[in-house]
Amino acid sequence: MSVKQLFDLSGRVALITGGSRGLGLQIAEALGEMGARTVLTARKSDELDQAVAHLAKQRIDATAIACDLSKTDSVEPLIEETVRRCGTIDILVNNAGATWGAPMVDHPLDAWEKVVRLNLTAAFLVSQAVGRRVMIPARKGKIVNMASIAGMIGPSGGMMGTIAYNTSKGGLINFTRALAAEWAQYNITVNAIAPGFFPTKMSRGVIEKFGDAVLERNPMRRLGGPEDLKGLAVLLASDASAFITGQTVAVDGGVTAI
Repeated sequence: MSVKQLFDLSGRVALITGGSRGLGLQIAEALGEMGARTVLTARKSDELDQAVAHLAKQRIDATAIACDLSKTDSVEPLIEETVRRCGTIDILVNNAGATWGAPMVDHPLDAWEKVVRLNLTAAFLVSQAVGRRVMIPARKGKIVNMASIAGMIGPSGGMMGTIAYNTSKGGLINFTRALAAEWAQYNITVNAIAPGFFPTKMSRGVIEKFGDAVLERNPMRRLGGPEDLKGLAVLLASDASAFITGQTVAVDGGVTAI
């Protein structure tokens, strides 16, 4: 295979949770540009419609399925509908997520459960369903989990407490390792991307309040940009990463290196 062939995603189907905006939509752009048919899922139909229209302008084949992954009984219908429309799922990107800012002593239990349910339990259930329904029978597949450097380090002093988010992303990193080891026998690779600070709707409040401190602690002195995740996402979704599994790669401008 040539290098171009290794990265070519033509004819493959990529299901991207939380794909209607932010980092999920950026990844959809990247995979779609490399030839994948993208299936976006999120809670809000209007945002999904906007995302599909946005991708269509880039000549990317995209479809959308509205789904609230915080509800466990929504997972199986999502996978069945994706397979009905597209025939298979070659790539799964577990990107849907939520956060909550509060000091540990004041953190509400229902907020903890909401964050863990979407960030960790949903990734478990969607991966399980995709593996059982498609990837294990096909004996191939690519799973990319969107973790965070928050799962690798604690919050910097003075910044907002996000213990549920940090814990869920740390769990997702080890979920990546454990599933990679278990499903390697089926030629399914499982890897994670751990972004640093990127300007998204979820991070907007933190950046507005602590933006100067965030930049001060970053060796590159900048936030993540709209192109910074794309190359890695394509690598982990393509044949170019056939011998890479169980890994978490930080895309953070060097924050976790110091």
